[in-house]
Amino acid sequence: MSGLVLKLSPKERVLVNGAVIENGDRRSRLSILTPNANILRLRDAIRPDEVNTPVRRVCYIAQLVLAGDVDEYDARPQILRGIEQLSRAFRDDESQNQLDRATDAVTKQDFYRALKCLRGLLPREARLLSVGRA
Repeated sequence: MSGLVLKLSPKERVLVNGAVIENGDRRSRLSILTPNANILRLRDAIRPDEVNTPVRRVCYIAQLVLAGDVDEYDARPQILRGIEQLSRAFRDDESQNQLDRATDAVTKQDFYRALKCLRGLLPREARLLSVGRA
């Protein structure tokens, strides 16, 4: 059996294909069998007022696709353009690998995986931005 496995804490909320689902009082585990289902843990969601850095902007567009707020065909060129711009700033091999995986995911319409790859750059971006302020 393949697919995405979600381990949910009590009362944790998750967005599945545009519907908010709240877990019950106990920890649970859900297997998402439908390929290309749009899944977003609400605890991981970036709020509009938090979209204040280049990586967060690209993540937010991918998140909007997962939430069903933006059509994936409209968002795809924006995300790919954003990834291209990020690849000019993140020159290290690890970041380039993350961006390559994100690009691959977007071209395969796997926006969950793209978001996951992009979110992996957030700590590095925060370090770079804090160095720039010092």
